[in-house]
Amino acid sequence: MVPSVPDLDTGLPVVLLRTDPNPFHHGTLGAIRSLGRRGVAVHAALAGRTEPVAASRHLRAAHTGWPGPDEPAALRQRLAGLAHRIGARPLLVPLDDAGAIYAAENSAELAQWYVLPPQDPDAPRRVADKDALTAACERRGIPVPETHRPTNRDELRDAVAALGLPLVAKWSRPWLLPSGSRSTWLVRTVAEARALPVGADGPGGPLLLQRLVPSGGGDWFFHGYFDGDGRCLFGATGRKHVSYPDDTGHTVAGEWVDRPELAEQACRLVGALGYRGVVDLDLRFDPGAGVYRLLDFNPRLGAQFRLFEDARGLDLVRTLHLDASGRPVPPVAPRYGRTLLVENQFLRRTLGSRGAVARFRDLAATGDLAWYDRGDLGPFLAMGRHSLTRVAGRALVRARAGAGTKGER
Repeated sequence: MVPSVPDLDTGLPVVLLRTDPNPFHHGTLGAIRSLGRRGVAVHAALAGRTEPVAASRHLRAAHTGWPGPDEPAALRQRLAGLAHRIGARPLLVPLDDAGAIYAAENSAELAQWYVLPPQDPDAPRRVADKDALTAACERRGIPVPETHRPTNRDELRDAVAALGLPLVAKWSRPWLLPSGSRSTWLVRTVAEARALPVGADGPGGPLLLQRLVPSGGGDWFFHGYFDGDGRCLFGATGRKHVSYPDDTGHTVAGEWVDRPELAEQACRLVGALGYRGVVDLDLRFDPGAGVYRLLDFNPRLGAQFRLFEDARGLDLVRTLHLDASGRPVPPVAPRYGRTLLVENQFLRRTLGSRGAVARFRDLAATGDLAWYDRGDLGPFLAMGRHSLTRVAGRALVRARAGAGTKGER
């Protein structure tokens, strides 16, 4: 019998910081439930005004309408004020890149109010910046897709000719993009390639063009936590079965798989880049070269981290909490084959396709759903209401646009 994970220190409260107002961020809910079920007081500092996760019975309090890192003085004031209201020095857990960068770069000041994971102040920005990350990997021989950085129309033409179509376009600094903007997309045609913005930095920094790695080898991810000495206290590898959007999207259905060679590569990569703390890596296996090519390095908790709850109840955020409170972290007891299904996005992605219902049932039977929990129904019901309201609003906008077009005839 596998022993359960050690008790968490209920005297160490947690503040989850998310600067993106996305109301459907299921990773926030996963962190609330994971810690709250173990008796930890969880506070969520959310950029959005109304969010389904606020309905969780495992959440001590939701603090909404927060400023982002583009308002550093206001964010500092809110963080300091929240720590004082909590009355203890809480653990600060960023849930998006912008928050992770802000917390690391301001760690010297934040440390008077918060417990912070071990981290070099400049490391999250180095790895979240896709241009800097790719350049660092190229210098170290770490496999990444072939990348071009066109600065004018002639270089764009040459890059498209070298890479072929379709190719991947991505903004270097996605945390700077307006909320809801896509940071990565497929360029399928010559016309789409010619329309790409080059010649100056866009809203997300310079534009990168990358060769599309063939999908036959599968999309993979690694989640890990590295302590102050660089030791991997928790590491797990997963495979995407469904992503949204295709080829460039996030995980909608994932499975915990045994890939020791991928885990070893991920640990070497993290060490080579001098990173500490929580990581979420996205990779694609290139069958022709026989290597896993790094696509993204996310310096924070991945939204699908709850896929990796092991046989004793250990997961990534519980590992972070144990280490931050000075408690021992037991070895991971893997549950290969466990799945996580983001049910609202899965239905959106597969609605109308043959076998969608059967596939949903099979995936749900071997793991967890991101939103539904019969012991904590509030977020699931709130998510459904929010989704219906959004769909109805979009339908109304389309109807009004159609009526206006007819009126102009």
